[in-house]
Amino acid sequence: MEQKIDIKTVDEVAHLARLEFTDDAKTEILNDMNRMLSFINKLNEMDTEGIEPLIYMTDEVNVMREDEPKVTLTQKEALKNAPKKDSDYFKVPKVIDNH
Repeated sequence: MEQKIDIKTVDEVAHLARLEFTDDAKTEILNDMNRMLSFINKLNEMDTEGIEPLIYMTDEVNVMREDEPKVTLTQKEALKNAPKKDSDYFKVPKVIDNH
């Protein structure tokens, strides 16, 4: 049984996503959603008996380093190219106004 998406469904999805569309855009979205649904229905026709779900795209294993603290950049080096600074900190414009 092939399911179809209608304009009412597009309107409901748009409402949930807080989006507004013109009538032309709704028609385009309706066509796109129905094409996606057809593709999924086509996938459902495939025999997947005995096939394990794909969890990872590759067989590669991540090699992680130990999380050990170390000094890679001194405070002086970090401040070296700052456009505005004092002896210890970056200076930036005030962004919070207490009114």
